[in-house]
Amino acid sequence: MSLYEVIPSHPVRPGDRGLLPVVGEELRVPLVGGGEVRYANLDQAATAPALAAVAERVTRILPYYGSVHRGAGLPSQVSTALYEAARGTVARFVGAREDDAVLFTRNTTDALNLLASCVPDRAGDVVFLDSEHHANLLPWRGRAHRSVTIGDTLEETLRRLRLAVARRRTALVAVTGASNVTGELLPIAEIVAIAREVGARVVVDAAQLAPHRRFSLSELGADYVVLSGHKLYAPYGAGVLIGRTDWLDAGTPYLAGGGAVRDVRSDGVDWTDGPARHEAGTPNLLGAVAIAAACEALDALEPGALEGHERALRERTIAGLAAIDGVTLHRIWPDSDGAIGVVTFSVDGWSPEHVAAYLSAEHGIGVRDGRFCAHQLVARLGAVHGALRASFGVASRREDADRLVNAIASLVATGTRWEYAPVDGAIVPTADDRALPQWLGVDVGATSGASPCAAAAVARAA
Repeated sequence: MSLYEVIPSHPVRPGDRGLLPVVGEELRVPLVGGGEVRYANLDQAATAPALAAVAERVTRILPYYGSVHRGAGLPSQVSTALYEAARGTVARFVGAREDDAVLFTRNTTDALNLLASCVPDRAGDVVFLDSEHHANLLPWRGRAHRSVTIGDTLEETLRRLRLAVARRRTALVAVTGASNVTGELLPIAEIVAIAREVGARVVVDAAQLAPHRRFSLSELGADYVVLSGHKLYAPYGAGVLIGRTDWLDAGTPYLAGGGAVRDVRSDGVDWTDGPARHEAGTPNLLGAVAIAAACEALDALEPGALEGHERALRERTIAGLAAIDGVTLHRIWPDSDGAIGVVTFSVDGWSPEHVAAYLSAEHGIGVRDGRFCAHQLVARLGAVHGALRASFGVASRREDADRLVNAIASLVATGTRWEYAPVDGAIVPTADDRALPQWLGVDVGATSGASPCAAAAVARAA
């Protein structure tokens, strides 16, 4: 018997159905032993599907695809106009100041590395919490920095941050807007106030925040914000860095090449300023347009709709998992206020990778397992070998949450119905009879006697 009874379809409540259509929302996936089911995508904090509106926008502009900033033909002119217009759309979406620069990058990691290359050494140290995603932790280690160990409460953590910022000269405080591990929201306005006490700047890693919560860079008072298209329902290989221009215009160009220069001579180079200074080479037009289209679609949602949708799904999932013996729910601080649609948990007696393999193979559910590129934080949570993360988005449904809870309840009660074994560092179903799509051109059993699905699991684990 299911843990939850069937819920009447009317009246529709938050979480009953998706808010926006996405590409692949009715994708059906094979199960071990035969049969198939609609894929329950609960791994959206890693990579979100493309919004249907984003895919349509990209398809519409493809006939006009041409060289950005480098051509007199109509496709070039259209492409250049689209690319530059995308900057304004993204700036409005994050509430940027009128004079903030908008730079297109590959992703959040790329954007943070770019900013790290532009922070003046003379300005002081970069300070960050040790709970950060590696993208907002490792780029700063190459320069003067201070890592703040988080406390047992958020209040204690903010106290430690204030002491670290005041200890010696601080140039920049780098902080995430929402934890990629637990989804907990950080008080950005309060952190900005801490930084301002010593004249420091603030960069917000909004990779997880931007797809789930509206915010205003100018109202928060932060100086920079970074985000990724592939988490914002625009998986076309682009990210964004938005913020104050002085450090960016004075910094060494992030990429040396065409488009970043005014003049090149045998005895030197005259670099340009503005976004072009750090966007050498042919830019990712489709990525920029896709992010802009995603921003427009999310902007059009009724205020509060996304928050209510995710809150309903998250609370339902937490309540269901908490009722299962042997399931541990993870959070960073008992006094944190609010979270995006992320639920992180462990199951006693089962490794995270085994549970993830079971959910995929036997229930058609996708979750993330491991240490989420935040090794220090996951260790702090006591999940030395990693945990499981279910994450929701605009197309998630109540049915997805219930399938996850029911699958975990079944696992705890009766175990798996299929055998699993380690293969090249990953846990995969033995004699996996699922097949990847034929158009991939991969034969079943092509790798180490395992099916393509098993081979894909090995690649994921690596």
